[in-house]
Amino acid sequence: MTDQPTGDPLAELERVLKPYRGTLPTRARLPEHGVARDEVLAELREMADAERERWQSGHVSGAVYQGDPEHVAFLAEAYAIHSQSNPLHLDVWPSAAKLEAEIVAMTAGMLGADRIEDDVVGTVTSGGTESIVMAMRAYRRRGLAQGIERPVMVLPQTAHAAFDKAAELMGIEQRKIPVGADWVADVDAMAAAIDERTIVVVGSAPAFPHGLIDPIVALSEAARERGVGFHTDSCLGGFILPWAERLGHPVPVFDFRLPGVTSMSADTHKFGYAAKGTSVVLYRGAELRRHQYFTFSDWPGGLYATPTLPGSRPGGLSAACWAAMVAFGESGYMDATARILEAAATMKAAIRATEGIELIGDPLYTLAFRATEEGLDVYRVMDAMTARGWRLNGLHRPPCVHICVTLRHAQTGVAAAFAEDLDAAVREAREQPQAEGGMAPIYGLAASVPDRALVSSFLEQYMDRWFVP
Repeated sequence: MTDQPTGDPLAELERVLKPYRGTLPTRARLPEHGVARDEVLAELREMADAERERWQSGHVSGAVYQGDPEHVAFLAEAYAIHSQSNPLHLDVWPSAAKLEAEIVAMTAGMLGADRIEDDVVGTVTSGGTESIVMAMRAYRRRGLAQGIERPVMVLPQTAHAAFDKAAELMGIEQRKIPVGADWVADVDAMAAAIDERTIVVVGSAPAFPHGLIDPIVALSEAARERGVGFHTDSCLGGFILPWAERLGHPVPVFDFRLPGVTSMSADTHKFGYAAKGTSVVLYRGAELRRHQYFTFSDWPGGLYATPTLPGSRPGGLSAACWAAMVAFGESGYMDATARILEAAATMKAAIRATEGIELIGDPLYTLAFRATEEGLDVYRVMDAMTARGWRLNGLHRPPCVHICVTLRHAQTGVAAAFAEDLDAAVREAREQPQAEGGMAPIYGLAASVPDRALVSSFLEQYMDRWFVP
């Protein structure tokens, strides 16, 4: 695989997307005869081996949250044991009901349910996006039952893009409120946006772009006072903030301990260290959760009901999720969180000490920085970090870059290497502001083009290339 840049933005993206052309067979049609299993596995291993160093070394933002080989093997074994399980058929696999009920209960207890009188219930989903979509469906259907025909969600501009998906799918109008100068939700502006059509208010703990926690206490209370539901999106924080709080870090209350919080999303496959493909959506009370369900009582195929979007689901993923949670336990999550926050502190200090850039806010572990020096392109800094083996996330509004710190970054020497490479990357971007290729032109173009439809068209072309063999 090559890391040499080209001039065409789409070609630049395709270079990253299709590195195996010419090195492995291209299979655009079914083979006439099946390929031997050892050959099939050899191809899969070759790709995995080529990619492993990128994420295992601790140079990738987020993506792999645990990644220790022994833990990966443990999850694979848990999945294999239940690989044929399908929660759609609980009469055949009642183990799926046990595992998923316990995943929900353990997550709810971690997020305040053990300290309140209300029942907190939920379901297992395929990831944070589905958790958010399902929650918005529940509010949409409850709103319809209350006579709200044109429902509205009120949310800060930093809320996850999954809420945009949910709004499109569920026919919910969005009122996106600009964040304040502190980059978190503006409580007064959001409260003022609530009206008789509002079905839910949203806050993030933390928000993906800058890793900052919205003022959930005030936001949820504003919603409660007006009789509106409130969703805390804690997909990125649900499995780390509770332990950070217990370790003495300044974490504001964001969960069901607040009476205004009526639902939450928390990703088990992030800092819960489960295999990719599971998340949990939680509700204060069974009544709201029922609005999430799909039931069909007069289908010719018989009685049919699913708690979430899919019909058939991989029970092996729920088994691996349950295994991760039980194997880690409270002490394991506490230890992992302490290590992550220690690494993040070193990396925060490095950002603050680097001339020409600044940290946005005071995040715990998802660290966004922007350029403060005239002429310094933060996306060129990102490209210079990429050349040094790092994979960071470019963001907009404002132009900035972030790294989500995980256990991979808690390995010995990784945080120190980040500090050294960041300093060198900033100096390189300062000295070579017009370097060819890389992602800087793409992000710069996306930020400068006023017609967002053109940017969307570019992204659609990128996805078209995704599915070309």
